[in-house]
Amino acid sequence: MSVKQEVLKMVQDLPENVSAEEILRELYIYIRFQEGVQEINEERTKVIHLEPRKIVH
Repeated sequence: MSVKQEVLKMVQDLPENVSAEEILRELYIYIRFQEGVQEINEERTKVIHLEPRKIVH
C-alpha cells in the first residue's frame, strides 16, 4: 500500500465530525511512527529489551 493510500485510509477511518486539527494530529503521529520504523530498519536506533527487576520486600 502506498503512503497516499495509507493516509487516505487513516482519514476515512476517522469519525465524520473530525476536526482539521485532529486530522493533522493523526497525520503527525503517523509520520513520527513511520520515521521510527525506518530508523529501526536502518539500525540507527537500538531497541532495548529490559529484564524486569525483582522487588525485594
